Amino acid sequence: MKNRSVALLLETSNAYSRGLLDGIIGFVQKTGGWSVYLPEQGRGADPPDWLRRWKGDGIIARIETNQIARAVRATRLPVVDVSAGRFLEDVPWLETDDAQISQIAAEHLLERGFRNLAFCGDPGFRWSDWREEKFRAIVESRGARYFCHHSVARTVPGYSWNKDRKGLLKWLQKLPRPVGILACYDIKAQQLLAICRDEDIAVPDEVAVLGVDNDRRLCELCDPPLSSVMPNSWKTGFEAAALLNRMMDGEQVGTEPRLIPPLGIRTRQSTDVLAINDPDIVSALRLIRSQACSGATVQEILKQIPVSRRIFESRFRKLLGRTPHAEIIRLRIERCRQLLSETDLPLTEIAEAAGFRHVEYLSVTFKREVGETPRDFRSRMRNRS
Repeated sequence: MKNRSVALLLETSNAYSRGLLDGIIGFVQKTGGWSVYLPEQGRGADPPDWLRRWKGDGIIARIETNQIARAVRATRLPVVDVSAGRFLEDVPWLETDDAQISQIAAEHLLERGFRNLAFCGDPGFRWSDWREEKFRAIVESRGARYFCHHSVARTVPGYSWNKDRKGLLKWLQKLPRPVGILACYDIKAQQLLAICRDEDIAVPDEVAVLGVDNDRRLCELCDPPLSSVMPNSWKTGFEAAALLNRMMDGEQVGTEPRLIPPLGIRTRQSTDVLAINDPDIVSALRLIRSQACSGATVQEILKQIPVSRRIFESRFRKLLGRTPHAEIIRLRIERCRQLLSETDLPLTEIAEAAGFRHVEYLSVTFKREVGETPRDFRSRMRNRS
């Protein structure tokens, strides 16, 4: 049987779309039988001219404009949409689980002690609105103060960064501090951090900023480096390809949303803070965060904090709701989850990188904390089970 011809109308200019492509590549490598057409295009670009004459078998697209929607519709081919725009509501679609993104983002900021939380959105995207709605509901349900700012949509004709920056700065200056901000995606978070740097606003002590997408290059270019929610774009791409394959086989798959939960949060310096008024516990937590994955124990941390173990553990538990040892384990497991999701390192190297002295201890602890073995977790995240 001849290969199927599949067009991928996905921009390659951002980490999320590149993750989708990686997932599609994973499916093609696993099953074979596809010839792929990938035009070079930016986000929201016009459809390629060749699409009108193309005699293919299926399309995976981020349908974010009416022009793309019309062009895709005109082909009369099986289509899977990987955008939240929903310009074609009668085609199957996959998207990040924005409610889950907001949930873990809110918990990340709340567990650091922030009682002032804010959201910075982009009204040009539906997923931004969905994230804001859920984030607001969680923050208000936890009794924290909530603030919101919708930036100037980049899709608006005549968009100007200078105008957008003035609005962002005015908003930042009015926010109570300390404040934890969830930006709708990494680009918006980077803009906030740039303003904070220019205006000498201390990050993360006065303003902590969390992004979404974990665009590694962008996050690490930020000053300070940006913490970010990690969407599972690999799995989204893989499942989109599997869904299209079923459609090209003639199967009816339905148009209900298929939402893919995020992997977690990659914590960097932009949220590496504890917004509480206990200098000893703040110092201890910073030490734990910097040394947990180097094998540090509670006893070793205590050598650097001028309080007794009993008092230290009592104050730590009161403020964070868990023991210092539990915090060390949580950070090690978070590091394991990241390495299992993002790398192909063997468990022996992951155990060493996360501060576990033995791979057996890692396996037992991971199963207890996560509910599945490291091997099963990696397989599920990669959709290669």
